Amino acid sequence: MALNDDITLLSKVPLFSDFSDEMLRLIAFGAERKSVARNRPLFHEGSSADCAFVILSGRFKLLQRSRDGKPEQIGEAETGDLLGELAIISSANRKMTAVALEGSEVMRIHRPMFRRMMEEYPEIASLLQARIQRNLSTMLQEIDQLAWRFEEAVDK
Repeated sequence: MALNDDITLLSKVPLFSDFSDEMLRLIAFGAERKSVARNRPLFHEGSSADCAFVILSGRFKLLQRSRDGKPEQIGEAETGDLLGELAIISSANRKMTAVALEGSEVMRIHRPMFRRMMEEYPEIASLLQARIQRNLSTMLQEIDQLAWRFEEAVDK
């Protein structure tokens, strides 16, 4: 994939959609490419996360342990999706396991590189703050819409 293709793909990732071409170019230059064979894990639930992955090609099934400890598929991720975005901002553990459904390629974005970018471009922190606020607001609205169910359960 050419650098311009990487920049185009990164610009479609919601977290990076407001980034300038220069910022996206730095991400693409600083990132590491990794191939993942079919049925091989990209990462495991509970493992320490120090990077995020943009899927350049392929698909991954996303698994999470159920209450009885068995892995359950909770979704899929495909080209253009970002996995583990919180890990490029702060320390975290993986909330799920990602397993390649086919031969896939990802772009690994390391936290130290992303933090250096935030130091060089303070506006990135503002963009991230706005995104987190939007996500939190959406989540609170969804909880609010479900609150009546909890209230009924408590009243019984």
